[in-house]
Amino acid sequence: MNAARTLYRKLVESHTVAVLDEQNVLLFCDLHLMNEYTSPQAFAGLHEQSRAVLVPGQNVATVSHVIPTHPGAHRVIRDPAAALQASNLKRNCTRHGIALFDTNDALQGIEHIIAPEHGMIRPGMVVICGDSHTTTYGALGALGFGIGTSEVGHVLATQALVYRLAGDMRIRVDGRLPTGTTSKDLILMIIGRISAQGARGHVVEFCGSAIAALSIEARFTLCNMAVEAGARGALVAPDQAAVDYVLARAPDISGDLRERALAHWATLRSDDGARFDIEHRFDASDVAPHVTWGTSPDQVIPIDGTVPAPEGARGAGTEQALRYTGLRAGMSLEGLAVDHVFIGSCTNARIEDLREVAEVVRGRRVAHGLRAMVVPGSGAVKAQAEAEGIAQLLVDAGFEWRLPGCSMCLAMNDDILAPGQRCASTTNRNFEGRQGRGAITHLMSPAMAAAAAVTGRITDIRRLTPGRPE
Repeated sequence: MNAARTLYRKLVESHTVAVLDEQNVLLFCDLHLMNEYTSPQAFAGLHEQSRAVLVPGQNVATVSHVIPTHPGAHRVIRDPAAALQASNLKRNCTRHGIALFDTNDALQGIEHIIAPEHGMIRPGMVVICGDSHTTTYGALGALGFGIGTSEVGHVLATQALVYRLAGDMRIRVDGRLPTGTTSKDLILMIIGRISAQGARGHVVEFCGSAIAALSIEARFTLCNMAVEAGARGALVAPDQAAVDYVLARAPDISGDLRERALAHWATLRSDDGARFDIEHRFDASDVAPHVTWGTSPDQVIPIDGTVPAPEGARGAGTEQALRYTGLRAGMSLEGLAVDHVFIGSCTNARIEDLREVAEVVRGRRVAHGLRAMVVPGSGAVKAQAEAEGIAQLLVDAGFEWRLPGCSMCLAMNDDILAPGQRCASTTNRNFEGRQGRGAITHLMSPAMAAAAAVTGRITDIRRLTPGRPE
């Protein structure tokens, strides 16, 4: 019998309260994150049963999806339904003693950005949230995954949930990403190669020299979008970069606790000989800037490629995707005019992303007639970008500099595209109506979105010389 274990299996086994059957366990959760739109029903169910939150200190909430991002000293959610969601969250958190990053908290932001930046995420944890992009935390060697509203209620009451075991997948990427490409291009390429269902039912472990060379923020992007390939989780074994990131943000890890933590974190890697159900290998040198052409993240091509014909494209619904996006087989995306540029979301709204945008924008201006928005992922990111002069550079170039929130990623707020508008977006999903009814979304990296903003069209970032006006 092979005793070698994958990192995923180690994390599950260390958090298993009880084995229920061959496929299901009762899993303890170290941290439960909540937002305003998936928690109200869960709290209501808790109250109907006269239950309390078992471990309030291991639950954290934020208002992010429905919140307006218009600049101003004080934010007011004017939509009645959205305002009710936010007020319900505040009332529930106050009642149960749960920490809340509320509407006008200076550190408010998207859960997947504020949790790591405040040192809440540590290697070896199990982290859950009523949001599919909880896979983000795998960048630090933590098992993160999204749950449904009924499961939110169960976790509030027990700090555990019934968990169905996933398969093991390993994706190895060696080599070096070429100039002009990022982890966003890498994950878009991978999704395009394996499909939007290619990792279905599996937790993906990313490894290889190209992954090791990525910054932690770049790994967040990689793990964040693994769910777009159907993955139930994503992991990168914690290395020195991950350890340094966590220790810099978690001052409570000191003394003997620090030594014990470091010793434990060193064990968080797949054993030699561990078996994976599926394995893929990619060469980072093959990665070009990628842009989606359709209505699924796997409908994606390199910027120097062409839109495929329906009979040669991956997945169902290709003809409908072409009709919806107004494109035709054989055409290039480079040079395609856009009406709007959106830079933000839990995928690409960290300080590193905004620095990349600033490098492209420096010395240039937003194209005439185009609307470009930058929405930082948190109050801390916003403050840092302002302190570094990034915000002012973007404003001077014609960008809108907004307050933190999910914003136009999913249009659950008042940042919505009009029908027919075409948007270059750093977000994670591009299905029909995602950013507004009838609107068209092209997913790309922050640098590519910035290039689109200053040229008015989808542009190969490799054609732009940094700091030189067009």
